[in-house]
Amino acid sequence: MSGFDKVVTTYQEAMEGLTDGMTVIAGGFGLCGIPEGLIAQVKTMGTKDLTVVSNNCGVDGFGLGILLEDNQIKKMVSSYVGENALFEKQLLNGELEVELTPQGTLAEKMRAGGAGIPAFYTATGYGTPVGEGKEVKTFNDRPYILEEAITGDFAIVKAWKADRYGNCVYRHTAQNFNPMAATAGAITVVEAEEIVEPGELNPSEIHTPGIYVNRVIKGKFEKRIERKVVAKTASNTTAKESQ
Repeated sequence: MSGFDKVVTTYQEAMEGLTDGMTVIAGGFGLCGIPEGLIAQVKTMGTKDLTVVSNNCGVDGFGLGILLEDNQIKKMVSSYVGENALFEKQLLNGELEVELTPQGTLAEKMRAGGAGIPAFYTATGYGTPVGEGKEVKTFNDRPYILEEAITGDFAIVKAWKADRYGNCVYRHTAQNFNPMAATAGAITVVEAEEIVEPGELNPSEIHTPGIYVNRVIKGKFEKRIERKVVAKTASNTTAKESQ
């Protein structure tokens, strides 16, 4: 298997070839399972006029949100945008084009793109602004709208473990969007918590086969919590009531 080693050691190598105007598909859900270091590298490169496809756009000052600070994102295709004040400001000011897409539809757009399927019909969004201007067809007496698949110049994803050949395993919530995104990029870059040797991953547990992956880099992750919620304990409740 000589020559199958896809590990790179610098973020410059990992994102080599990214230029202005490209489409980047990013995995993750909220701030969970996002490729933090790869996003930071895009920030460092200053690449502009990007179309970014991701479930959301991070938060102010973290995740994809840092790319808004220098207006690097021209268009955002996403599902949930409620945690980012700068995103809202740029949208209302006309600085940022936004295409809101239902989460399941967005995931299927990525999956279909990776599978070579150009479009598919879904009932989601029919009769709402999401379906305006889209082809409608009836199946079993129910209307469906035609949604086009998504592919990108780059896909950036975060894995729990990856081997040197690019086989990836995602953990828990990081399985949202990362597996689909990984298949839909012309160049797919994986940022992994741990890189292992080929054969160490259980074949039946691999989520993304290495055939989809071009580069792998070991990252360091802050894993910031988007919204910290602390459960009330009995002692806390008693103390407050006594006051």
